[in-house]
Amino acid sequence: MSGAPAIFVTGAASGIGRAIAQEFASRGWFLGLADLNEAGLAETAALLGVGRSASYRLDVRSREAWDLQLAAFVEAAGGRLNALANNAGVARGGPFESLSGSDDDLLIDVNFRGVVNGCRAALPYLKQNPGSVILNTGSASGLYGSAGLSVYSATKFAVRGLTEALDIEFEPYGVRVRSIMPGFIDTPLLTIGVAGSNRSARDSVVDAGLEFTPVETVARLAWEATQGDKVHTLIGKTAEKLAFWARWAPGSVRKQMKKQIFAAHARAQDRGGG
Repeated sequence: MSGAPAIFVTGAASGIGRAIAQEFASRGWFLGLADLNEAGLAETAALLGVGRSASYRLDVRSREAWDLQLAAFVEAAGGRLNALANNAGVARGGPFESLSGSDDDLLIDVNFRGVVNGCRAALPYLKQNPGSVILNTGSASGLYGSAGLSVYSATKFAVRGLTEALDIEFEPYGVRVRSIMPGFIDTPLLTIGVAGSNRSARDSVVDAGLEFTPVETVARLAWEATQGDKVHTLIGKTAEKLAFWARWAPGSVRKQMKKQIFAAHARAQDRGGG
């Protein structure tokens, strides 16, 4: 699309990434769709319409892949890159001791290293377009260390810190850095099993009576985040409540999480017969 602003979106094959792509496309942007799921990328591209996007198979853990695919997109976009949505992520849940070292590596490499790689690869292009922006997908789990999501939560803390630091560092270039911090979104990430049980993460959210925020709402707020002055955008009642309690009464958050952990441990003991 000649003259259209261009955004490169990782994790675009489904969920939040797909919704962000649709939101920006509806506003006349040209989309770079990146993911390892090529079938999902094709579905997203079809939703956007002919000529509205270009698709790229990308493993965000690879610096070389980032450099190659981002360069290809910038060329396809007529030399422009106005925004990067660092959205690709994975989830693993359950007690720390029930997860493997491979789980740890995957979470850290995709959720944090992938974001760092994206920022590094995109900066030279974004500097050429003052007013450009990086949007990192964080999480409410980056507000207070989340028991049962320890390593995942830590990666989202890291994304939060990186966002704040780079927003300051990149200001002389006219490049803003923002994050969205959603609570629970009903996307394929929640279909992952909780280690040590036969239940999914989605089951746990439903049992706790917590709300899901529609991906369309997330995408609209993602757009607003790229246009506004706030570094972090909280999304959903759970995120807003956690931010409040984490700031003003962190001890209460800790006590509540401990209660939940002890209750889960008791249920596991009952199922195990001892």
